[in-house]
Amino acid sequence: MYRFLLSRQWVLLTLVALLLIPAMVWLGFWQLNRHEQRVARNDLISTSLDAPPVPMAELTGVGGAVDPDDRYRPVTATGVYDTDHEVVVRQRTDGDGVVGYHVLTPLVQADGTGVVVNRGWIPAGDDITRMPEVPGPPSGEVTVTGRLMADESTGTTGIRERSGLPDGMVMMISSAERAEAAGVPMLGGHLELSETSPALAEAEAAGQPEMLSEPDHTGIGAHFAYAVQWWLFAAGVPVGWVLLLRREVGDRRLPAGSPPAGGGDSGSVPRAASGAVRAGLR
Repeated sequence: MYRFLLSRQWVLLTLVALLLIPAMVWLGFWQLNRHEQRVARNDLISTSLDAPPVPMAELTGVGGAVDPDDRYRPVTATGVYDTDHEVVVRQRTDGDGVVGYHVLTPLVQADGTGVVVNRGWIPAGDDITRMPEVPGPPSGEVTVTGRLMADESTGTTGIRERSGLPDGMVMMISSAERAEAAGVPMLGGHLELSETSPALAEAEAAGQPEMLSEPDHTGIGAHFAYAVQWWLFAAGVPVGWVLLLRREVGDRRLPAGSPPAGGGDSGSVPRAASGAVRAGLR
């Protein structure tokens, strides 16, 4: 009765089912892992943003790296902006998805060390091969407050370095590169500006780069729902296989000349099987 399971059609159908089940289970755990990563990231951002500001030098040193647990911490730095070594970072978007630049300006402190300050976003000009017009920072000594961020790399951003960029343009934020370019030892990481003291006059503030908003730390996405969905799909594969088997057995038990269950040709297993698999994957 069940010798038909050794036919080419049923062997292929069974192999496909056996491959789909572990693949879907793996995809479910992958989505669950992404959910857990998102929750951990949100907790880190929330905890860090609620911490009181501290001098940036307390959390990172010259040539050092930012501890992952210190990301997004409010930090301060006091010094004078070095506009001669200001650069813009290409291919950065604002909250509406408009492409522009981030403005990086070194802040030189009294002890001679520097801090890379991301002053915010400006829109791209008509000619992306030329340096855009960048509003100047406040002159004199200022105290800046912002979020501590790690240096960027191709591994963390997925952005590739490019040669032949116009003068004053870079692809990523790297304190080591800014230190070499300015000839000033820089603290590792960079400060994402949120406040300047003394406060700028209203007319002066209107022309400054658009400060970056706090990262979203409320939404967790639909990763958990996707994980459950993949596991339901995995459970549906053997159920579908059993239903097809029962239908085939029932058709074979019918008297000769009788129409198969549900109509159609009892030999069209691949068509029925593929339809069941497609239904289970929706």
